[in-house]
Amino acid sequence: MKSFLLSILLVNSLFSFDYKLQPKEVSKDIYCFFGLAEVMDKRNNGNMSNSCFVNMGTSYLVIDSGPTFQFAQQAYTQIEKIDKLPISYIIDTHIHDDHWLGNSYYKTLHIKMIGSAAFKELAILDKTRMQRRISKEAYSKTIQVFPTIFVEKEKTFIVNNQKVEIRSVNHKAHTNSDLYVYIPSKQVVFAGDLVFNERLPSLRDGDITGWLEILKKIKAMDVKYIIGGHGDVVGKDAVNFTYEYLKELRRKVKKLLDDGEDIADVVNAVTMKKYKNIPFYDSIQRQNVETAYRTLEWENE
Repeated sequence: MKSFLLSILLVNSLFSFDYKLQPKEVSKDIYCFFGLAEVMDKRNNGNMSNSCFVNMGTSYLVIDSGPTFQFAQQAYTQIEKIDKLPISYIIDTHIHDDHWLGNSYYKTLHIKMIGSAAFKELAILDKTRMQRRISKEAYSKTIQVFPTIFVEKEKTFIVNNQKVEIRSVNHKAHTNSDLYVYIPSKQVVFAGDLVFNERLPSLRDGDITGWLEILKKIKAMDVKYIIGGHGDVVGKDAVNFTYEYLKELRRKVKKLLDDGEDIADVVNAVTMKKYKNIPFYDSIQRQNVETAYRTLEWENE
């Protein structure tokens, strides 16, 4: 019997990964697991985005479920040590898989999941981006589970007599499917990947003008906390890093575009020395310049 139990433990250990998750307290009701400012790989196994739990009094509201089944399971286990409550809803802020593959764990708990209307069109992939880049052990049990409640423009619901507003950007920003979540009673906005800190934001699926437009609206909101999809800066000024970077990038690219410079020269010219020591600069900056150029070139037509 003892040898049988040991064999079961061995099998489980071969198909598991310990993320060593520790929640950080934002306020007495808000706890987040803040991801690393790193590219997903077999060392961090996708722990590079934020997943947050809001204590609504009788249940938790979860903003972004994380990169894998095991991440989500381990996160909820840690949160239950603070207050053992059920989960009312999972809200997925956009369709990048580091933010929603943890849905596969919450499906086993029969939790309702909310996301943008873009999830309606999302097809099951043979392999997700996460699956291609992390270990088989960490990805074990992870399947693609999409939300079944969709936000077209705005959805408001009540949890324990507290209003939760989910707003769709309704134009291309970081992606074409960004949501942000406003909980007035908690004085918080969960901005997903509209807000980055501690690493350069990625424009690869975005629109720089649309992104700046929504950031202006978020900056103007009367809240105490703005929590993004990457980085652990959570005050009202959390939006500033992304906003200032995109504003400067847009200004520099547009000037060279208006001067008649072609895209190859602009990609080489816009170096933005202020950000050179920020994680992801070397891998993302040139791509961001190229994407911004193509967007602004279209606007000039």
